[in-house]
Amino acid sequence: MKAEKISVLIPVFNEIQFLEEILKRVEAVNFCNLNKEIVLVDDGSTDGTRELLKKIGEANPDYFIDFHAENMGKGAALRTAITHATGDIIIIQDADLEYDPADYPELIQLLLDDRADVVYGSRLSGGKTVRAFNIMHLIGNKLLTLITNLLYNTTLTDMETCYKAFKASVIKGVQIRSNRFDFEPEITAKVLKKNYHLYEVPISYYGRDFDEGKKITWVDGFSAIWALIRFRFID
Repeated sequence: MKAEKISVLIPVFNEIQFLEEILKRVEAVNFCNLNKEIVLVDDGSTDGTRELLKKIGEANPDYFIDFHAENMGKGAALRTAITHATGDIIIIQDADLEYDPADYPELIQLLLDDRADVVYGSRLSGGKTVRAFNIMHLIGNKLLTLITNLLYNTTLTDMETCYKAFKASVIKGVQIRSNRFDFEPEITAKVLKKNYHLYEVPISYYGRDFDEGKKITWVDGFSAIWALIRFRFID
């Protein structure tokens, strides 16, 4: 595909500890000769992240920063970010340090080569450094991925991964309804139902436990299962 710009979408909620570091890592990436834009959406942070983002915005006028008045969820923050993205390729980045932006080039290249419409970075396909999972997180992830594969006749290894890269026309052509972490199953369901070419590449992963700030819970797991079933049969 012909592409000139990539948009990095970063939903942010109470990540004052890691925000500046993740932005440094994103800035250090080789973007395969693409221009880049960084779109940050603060989802009602209460730990000082909003104030930090305002300072970052003043120092980096090329960043686009938006603020939700209250916490609405990752899906809602991404929905806002997508409306502001102007890149030909769009990639999602969490605001913590669980994922390594150094893995971007491998995701991007499959899109540039026109082999893929969507690329997921898999933490579970092997070949990269992965911190040992909390066993319940791993079981939950594998269960959700298995349900995805059974419902949508595919062979994904990591449906719940943060790292998802899209041709902009693909993600902008999907209406996202989910507000929370059920964004992941919703976008996966809709991409698979439209028969887009979806690839996976291995990525590094440095997962957090709850005492380190991890936010997804077992309740989100049930919401994800319901989303997979619901979006299999309706939009």
